[in-house]
Amino acid sequence: MGMNLNQHYNELYTSSISQIASGKAIFDTLIDSDNDRRRGITLLIRPSLDVKQRITSFLEEMLLIDPAQYYYPESDMHITLLSIISCYDGFDISSICIPDYSELIRKVISQTGRFSIRFKGITASPSCVMIQGFPENDNLNQLRESIRSSFKGSNLSNSIDTRYKLQIAHSTVIRFKNKLTNTQEYLKQLDSYRNHDFGSFEVNSLELVFNDWYQREKNSICQERFTLGE
Repeated sequence: MGMNLNQHYNELYTSSISQIASGKAIFDTLIDSDNDRRRGITLLIRPSLDVKQRITSFLEEMLLIDPAQYYYPESDMHITLLSIISCYDGFDISSICIPDYSELIRKVISQTGRFSIRFKGITASPSCVMIQGFPENDNLNQLRESIRSSFKGSNLSNSIDTRYKLQIAHSTVIRFKNKLTNTQEYLKQLDSYRNHDFGSFEVNSLELVFNDWYQREKNSICQERFTLGE
């Protein structure tokens, strides 16, 4: 499977919680801005409804402790399979030919079978809280590598892996936008969900979306849906 996901999530959690506990959380200053014009193109996975509902129950508990942070609604929950064009200010979707992108992706995923992802436990960065995703097999990694390779061999504009190489299957569900009002209680509650089982779901389709930085439904337009293995 390449990367040891458990080890990676654990190291991320330990270092990030330590930073947050010492008052060094990183706050998102653009999340409430009407002037945020960052847009991009993303290939993503949507969790199942029952899994999203379990995540929402967790978020509702966190919101009671500190309502001043940003909590993802179910409509926006996702796993980024690949950021095809990373969000930047001024990206214009009319500057690319979406059908060409769809055709390339469709060819790749026709060779990929369905697979499951289990959402188990939470991890964090200094700026956010994430649900830990564990794919049941190597299909996700193989799919990412095949798409990377296909884009490299094409003349289609993309920025895959320019920020970092995506190798995990997390879903960001909380972003810090204000100083925590009760850090100790907040972190204690997070820790109680460290190994919580949010359930598993089958990945049978993907979405290619034109989106903002946060994948908010109001700023996202699905360009194409793909069914795996067809």
